[in-house]
Order: sequence, then structure tokens, then C-alpha cells
Amino acid sequence: MRSPGVVVFYVLLVILLTMASVQYGLGRLPGDIVIDTGGFYFYLPITTMIVVSVLLGFVFWLLRR
Repeated sequence: MRSPGVVVFYVLLVILLTMASVQYGLGRLPGDIVIDTGGFYFYLPITTMIVVSVLLGFVFWLLRR
């Protein structure tokens, strides 16, 4: 079992990299939720979060080896 600090760090890293990837071009993948009704705009990058999480998991797996 991992310590809570490591889990919080991993979750925050996923959120940070997801925000950065959306800002710099990885966003708008199929599966991302976008609601735009004139005065209201909501964007939930579900697929982008999954892609970033898988990539981070692979990188951390490589570093642990």
C-alpha cells in the first residue's frame, strides 16, 4: 500500500499535466465533455485525463525498474 502523500502527489501531477496538455494542444480529444450554451461554457477533459494518467503510469513504471 502506498502512503497517502504519494497518492496525493500522483493525483495532483495528473491534474497539473492535464491542465498543461489542454492549454498546449492535447485537449479536445473524443470523449472530452464540452457544454457551450452561449453564456455558460463547461469543459471536462475525461479522455485527456486518462491519456495523461496512462503515460505517467508508464513513466513511473519505467523509473521503478
